[in-house]
Amino acid sequence: MKPTAPPVLALASFPGPLAHTPYYCDRLEQHVVRFPHVNAPHAHDFYLLLYITEGAGTHTVDLVTYELRPGSLFFLAPGQVHHWHLTPETRGFVVFFSADFYLFRYPGSGLYDFPFFDSTHPPVLYLTPAEMEIRPLIERLFAEFSSPQANQAEVFRSYLHLCLELAARHYAAPATAEAGLAQQQIRQFGALLNQHYRTRRSVRDYAALLHVTANHLNALCRRVLNKTASDLIHERIITEAQRLLSHSALGVAQVAYELGFEDASYFVRYFRKYTGTTPEAFRQQR
Repeated sequence: MKPTAPPVLALASFPGPLAHTPYYCDRLEQHVVRFPHVNAPHAHDFYLLLYITEGAGTHTVDLVTYELRPGSLFFLAPGQVHHWHLTPETRGFVVFFSADFYLFRYPGSGLYDFPFFDSTHPPVLYLTPAEMEIRPLIERLFAEFSSPQANQAEVFRSYLHLCLELAARHYAAPATAEAGLAQQQIRQFGALLNQHYRTRRSVRDYAALLHVTANHLNALCRRVLNKTASDLIHERIITEAQRLLSHSALGVAQVAYELGFEDASYFVRYFRKYTGTTPEAFRQQR
């Protein structure tokens, strides 16, 4: 059997009261019983919110492990590999939705501009356990999904929009309009990286897609993130390589091929240059 990368689950894998809805919500403790395969490393082709109300544990997202505690609110974009370890008393909610579902009513770049859906921020917001701003909205999402009524999609989408907008308030707003534009361009660059990292490796390529010069993109990344655009390109490729080495049985040559490297030996040198170790040594350490 050909070794594979972590599975990418679709929304259709999680049936609810209505068939083929582009959104989903359930209690976490019920969700993990109904779908036990979600405890193993996997990715999604949709967006995900995870809100913890009780208990503890860990949540590993792209090889970084975060604490689970009451008030934790996690945000995952499509393609991120994750898995969790929950204590028996852990309670909470999971919310899934497709980009098209959200953008149908809230078009434009708003979904992609939320700070928690880009790689420049950690994927978790630690709220106080007693917060009563976002939790009631999550509970309303669950109630709405559990008891289908007229206009369910519109009501669900409205609660979801409020959750995301309120969560965004917990991130510092740009001091100036210029800083806000810089952040937006960085997020657009991150979104393009997620789409093209297998085939595009030059700063010039991404600058062209963003309609700016390579020098401007590099200066922007240095100012906002204290990294060059090349640094971010290499980090994205290495992150995907580490995902595949950690969560699949693919050989090093197969990982190189998946990432667009024609020469496996060059991939090994590339990986060692940016991580200080070989792909095989990294896999053994994991």
